[in-house]
Parts: sequence; C-alpha cells; structure tokens
Amino acid sequence: MQTGPDPVLCLPSMKICLALLAALQAVCFAADGDYQTIPAARTDELTPANGWPTLDHYRDWSRSLGGPTSNRFSTLDQITPENVTRLEVAWTYRSKDGAGNLQANPIVVDGVMFAPTAGHALVALDAATGIERWRYQPEKRGNRLEDLPARRGLIYWRGTAVAGPRLIFTAGNWVYSLDPKTGRPIESFGREGRAELPTGAGVTGAVYQDTLVVPGFGGDVFGYDVVTGALRWRFRTIPQPGEFGADTWRGSEGSGANCWGGMALDESRGIAFVATGSPKPNFDGTGHRGDNLFANCVIAIDVATGRRLWHFQEIRHDIWDLDIPAPPNLVTITRDGKKYDAVAQVTKMGNTLLLDRTTGKPLFPFRLRRAPASSLPGEETSPYQPDIALPEPFAKQEFRREDITDRTPEARTHVEALLARANLGWFTAFEIGKPTVFQGIHGGAEWTGAAVDPRSARLYVTANHVPWAITVFRDDDPPPLVPATTGEQAYQMFCASCHGPDRKGVGVAPPLRGVRHRMDVPTVLELLKTGRNLMPPLGAAIPEAQQRAIVDFLLARDRPIGTVRAGRPKYSFSGYQKLLDHEGYPGGKPPWGTLNCIDLNTGKLEWRVPLGSYAALTTAGRPGTGTENFGGAIVTAGGLVFCSGTRDKKIRAFSADSGEELWAAELPLHGTAPPTTYEVDGRQFVVIAATGGGKLGGRTGDAWVAFALPKPK
Repeated sequence: MQTGPDPVLCLPSMKICLALLAALQAVCFAADGDYQTIPAARTDELTPANGWPTLDHYRDWSRSLGGPTSNRFSTLDQITPENVTRLEVAWTYRSKDGAGNLQANPIVVDGVMFAPTAGHALVALDAATGIERWRYQPEKRGNRLEDLPARRGLIYWRGTAVAGPRLIFTAGNWVYSLDPKTGRPIESFGREGRAELPTGAGVTGAVYQDTLVVPGFGGDVFGYDVVTGALRWRFRTIPQPGEFGADTWRGSEGSGANCWGGMALDESRGIAFVATGSPKPNFDGTGHRGDNLFANCVIAIDVATGRRLWHFQEIRHDIWDLDIPAPPNLVTITRDGKKYDAVAQVTKMGNTLLLDRTTGKPLFPFRLRRAPASSLPGEETSPYQPDIALPEPFAKQEFRREDITDRTPEARTHVEALLARANLGWFTAFEIGKPTVFQGIHGGAEWTGAAVDPRSARLYVTANHVPWAITVFRDDDPPPLVPATTGEQAYQMFCASCHGPDRKGVGVAPPLRGVRHRMDVPTVLELLKTGRNLMPPLGAAIPEAQQRAIVDFLLARDRPIGTVRAGRPKYSFSGYQKLLDHEGYPGGKPPWGTLNCIDLNTGKLEWRVPLGSYAALTTAGRPGTGTENFGGAIVTAGGLVFCSGTRDKKIRAFSADSGEELWAAELPLHGTAPPTTYEVDGRQFVVIAATGGGKLGGRTGDAWVAFALPKPK
C-alpha cells in the first residue's frame, strides 16, 4: 500500500500534493515473524464525509451498477416486504436477433431503458411496456468491431449547454457515443461516433466533468474527452521501466493486471477507483517474479491528470487466479458518531477491503500471514499473504479435509479418493504433476460485486463456495510423431480416458506431459501393474510389449527430444477443474452459493443465507444447498435485496434486514447480470437479463424480463 495526503484538502495546490504523494512511498508494517500488519488508519487520519452523493442521486439508474458509486442502491420503495409476493411479469422483451449470454446491468433514463441484445445490437425500450423504440447495430468487419457492445454496462451522460446528451458504451477496441433519442452515432465523437480503445474494454466507464474514464480489458486505464473522443491520458496498470512499481516485475513476462471487474467514481473529488486482476499467465509466476504491481489492486487515479494517488494490493504475486474481480463501492461509514468516506472492495478470496477514500489506508488492521514457499523450480512465492479478521470474510479461504462433502457416503468416498494425492491448505503453492485444491477461482465475489445501502453502510454480496483442483506440469515434451507410434496408439486405447488424449489430465487424474522429469522406466511400469489411488492396476489388461511401448511414449523415448530449452522450465496446467463428487455436485460441504450481509461500520457479517437450490436435492430432503451464481444483488429503500444468477433460473427477493427469502419467480433462463430497478409514471419495476449461458453453461436466449406490482384497478 502506498498512501499520501488528501488531494482535495490540498486543492488548488494539486501539483504540490502529487509531488508529496510520489515521495511518500514507504509502507509501515507491525511484524512478529509469522505475521505482518498494516495498521488501521487512526480516526484523525480518516476522510470526513463531504455529503456526496445525496440520496437524491440514487433515484435514477443512468449508469450501469446504479450510478458512479457502483452501489446498486435505489431509493424507490413502492415494493416492500409486505407486498413483494404480489410481483408479476410486467413485460418481456425478446430481441429476436440470436441467442447469447448478456452480462449488462441496463440503464433507465426518463422512461427509456437502454441495453444490449444477444445479436450484438443496442436497443432503446419503452421502460413501461418493453416496446422497442430504436435499434443500433454496430458494424462487424474485423478489428474487434464484432465484439459484444456494452458487455457489462453503459452510461447516459446528460451533456452540457454546448454538448447534448450521449449514450456511451464500449465494444471491442472502441468507445461509442450515440444520440440517446435516435440511436445514431454522434459523428463529432472520435471518427464517425467511435474512438479507438487500445486494449479493449468490457466494463462500465464513468464521466467526471468532461472526462470519460474507461478501464481497458487488456490492461491500463484511459481518459477521453467525452465530447470529442480525444485521448487525454493513459495510466499503465503494469508500470513501464523507470515508473513506480516497475521493479516489482522481474522476468521476461508481464501481462494481466487488467480491469475486468469494474470501477467507481467520486464525482465530488474527481477520483476514479479501479480494481485489477491477477498477473498472467495464471498458475505460473516464474516469468514475472516479484509483487507484480498493480495486479490485485484497488487504484485511485486523479481524473484530471491520470496520475496515481494511491493503491492497495490484496495478494502479492498471485499465481492462483484470485483477481479482484468486481467494481469498488464508494461508501460512508460511521465511527464514534462521525461519518467518514471510504472505498469497499470485495474480492474472490471473500475479503472486503475497506479503505479510506483519499489515502487508501485500511480502516481495520490488514494482517498478512507467512505463506508456504513454492517447490516449483523457478517459482518465488511471496512470503506473506492476506489473512484478515475484519471485515469478516464472506467466503471460505482454504479447502481442508474436514470440508469434504457429507451429502452422501458415496459422494464423500469419491471425493476422498480424488484427494488422496492432492495438496490442500492456505495459499499452498503448486507442485509439479500434483493437484492443488483451493477455493475462489469463481469467487467468493465475482464480477457482479456488491450492493451497498448508503443509509446503513450494509454491504450485500453474493458468493460462490466451490473448490477447484489445478495441476501444473512441465510442458516441454517433443510432439508425438506422425503417424502415431505403437506406444501412442496403446496410450490412446488404455490411458486417454483418464489422462486425456493430449496427456493434460482429466479432473484430478494427473497430466502425463513432462512425466519424464519426475519418473523413470521402472516407476512407470510398476504403476501400470499395481495402480495407485483412483488408478486401477492394469498389468493384467495390457500386454507387456504394449506396456513398454506406453512407457516409451510417455517418457519421450520413442522420438527425438531435440534441443533442451535454456533458462526457466516451461509450465502448463491441466485446465480449470472443479472438485466434484460422483454425481457432479461440488465436492465441498454446502452451502455452495450464498447471499451475505456485512455491516461496514463494525466489519461484522450480519447474516448469510443460501442462494439457489437444486430441485433433485430438495426433493431428496436436502434443500438450501445454494448453487454457483453469477447474477449479483441490488438493494432498495423498500427493504429488499433482489438477485438472480442461480442454476435454478429464479430471481429472488430477500429481506435486507434478516436475509429471509420473501419471493421468487422463475425466469426463461437463469439471470446473467444484476437487475435494475426504476420508476415510470409512479410504478416501480425490476428488470433483468435472463439469457442463460456464461460460466453456468446451458442454453442461451434473448430475453429481458420486467416485474412490477399489479396496476391499480
């Protein structure tokens, strides 16, 4: 973490402040050997709340995620716990231009809803009826013009006295600006209504005065003139030589640290807050040793200049794909009767980073624990990783043997056998050819992030609790010969069903690429005869000549090895494998998906409830298991939390106070983004994309579904 003085308190001497910020780079730790602690900011160091935004800002939904704070809160209160069971489908819109997975949280302005379609168009709908008003179809002719528009959201900018309103979204390597009344491109923006975005984008940007901030999906953050589309600045999320943080990357590889989760904007201070992902490649950090700034960070950027004000890093040298996946939330908390402005950031680990708005200092002590060292040749894991107490984690942060499913004896036996040769534990590093089982690749939190009620500082976040098994292996074997040798033919006949036709492994069956680096001929022959763990003895089933041919193939003795690559070893991994039982359910104890409420004032988890269910398990007397979910929540002044994204295709309403499920309705397919709530002619609606697919898989569709209370008769 690097911090500095409050840039707002220094105005108008911003240049002096930035110079001070650049000078104050030291991090102070309280350490006792096994632990290091970044101390919590003292009360006199906290940023007093300045009253922005007022509750009036939360009445409309002109930016995806509910406005610049990304809090997905609405002051609308027509729908309440008392009447929510009366909700009915008000309208369903089908774009009829294809099927796809939509992840956009739509916006609604002056009775018009703006949203993407499954057929890569952008539409304006009458928000009261769902009737299409106009449609804009971006051209598709290469150079990423064919990418989905408004993939994770869009912005309505109301304009100024000299520049009219704009509808702003990204698609591929472009930022678009449309006339919201007609859907036609604004020709004066960029070239023919679009400006080039060098690293592409997928998340919702934000506008401060006349500067549009857009995070790049492939890295970096960009500032544009919102009227002309001219590029004003570029902040590099992987520092270049000579820049602060460049020395935290050692090696020939440097990628990732990209913003695929989202951002928020403090309009009162002109500060953009961006969340970044892990360094790449995943699971192999040998080519980018060091802490890898600004990966796994919350970054505060001065919108006027594009300069970094502060950053806070959760995981150092992340080799586990545990990104910060979600937009930050701008919150106001209460301490000793006084209000202070902060940033709340949920993570895949299940942490909530609560940071001072203008300095980045944590509001609770941020403890780091000594982490296991890697045995992978060339890998240098960070000596310390986060192990925080407050705010209380909302997801499991390691998988232990006591976490193995107890759904049925058969399920437990199956998973125990899978884990017989696996590594478990907190921040356990990878070992060649051996599965490492851990939580969090799909969260904890996902890209949908959290919703926050600004009146109470309660944060609502959906979470996944599914273990994964990742196996890293040496990947420098010479390619098989063509035509296939006798050994490869025998391998495909007897071994490929478990270890894969490409020898990369299936599930926790280990990869056999690179096995020559860890086994010799007698060892492989003995394994074929006796078996091990889930591998049955095959000596009687495979003729001895074919056994020896298989060994020659696996150890690359049937083809030339070629020149050995100099330098560090080349690694790969066997794919993203969930730890599942014999019937395909998660291999850990439920709940497998939850909705969680955290009081940010105290850091305490107020309640947690299962989110989603499996019909077959409910029928068998096992309700309330929760399911993987990718929908995200919204919260309203009516005392309700709405969310979807579960495997059972339902949208639900929960009590914001207790977490009690009050209402549910089935959608055409599972919801794939957070809902939006809005009001037209005194009637409150809740609308959601119900297009299926995505990380939950299954069919995809083209539907948007809106719910409302019945019209008075």
